[in-house]
Amino acid sequence: MANTRQARKRAVQAERRRQKNASQRSMVRTHIKRVIKAINTGDHSAAMAEFRVAQRVIDRIADKHAYDKNRAARTKSRLNARIKALAA
Repeated sequence: MANTRQARKRAVQAERRRQKNASQRSMVRTHIKRVIKAINTGDHSAAMAEFRVAQRVIDRIADKHAYDKNRAARTKSRLNARIKALAA
C-alpha cells in the first residue's frame, strides 16, 4: 500500500492508465476480429474496407504505447497477407 501522498497519487494514475490501455487494446482486438471475419466470408472488398479501418486504429493505439509497435506491424502484415491470398 502506498504510504506517501505522492505514492497514493501515482497509484491512482497508474490504475486509470491501466484501465484506459486495457480498453484500447480491446478495441484493437475487436477490429482485428472484424477483419478476420470479413476474410473468412471470402469478400475481398469488405475485408479491405475493414482492414483500412483496423489499420488506422492499430497505428493510433501503437502510437499511444498501449500496443507494441512491432506487434502492430506484425499484425497488419499478417492480415494484409491473408487479404492478398484471398484476392489470388
